[in-house]
Amino acid sequence: MICLALLLFCLIERQVRRALGGDQKMRGLYPGNQRVLPTGRMILYHLSDLRLRVGRATDPPVIAITRGIQLHLLDLLGLEPTHPRWPET
Repeated sequence: MICLALLLFCLIERQVRRALGGDQKMRGLYPGNQRVLPTGRMILYHLSDLRLRVGRATDPPVIAITRGIQLHLLDLLGLEPTHPRWPET
């Protein structure tokens, strides 16, 4: 289980760095807004307070984004926050 968790951790970090391209640095991860390499720990820290609002029969589920960095990270990971992957009922 630990190996799978570490693999997922590393894959998330690699995906964000590849999507950034170039020097692979981004702003907004740490106070002071300096440009740094994103780490898996900081990526998951910023995504940790995302919330999924469960939908009803007529409304789809929605991911509640509270900070701009969350939207940027989801975009770098190739995830669409307005259409969460949820089975259709």
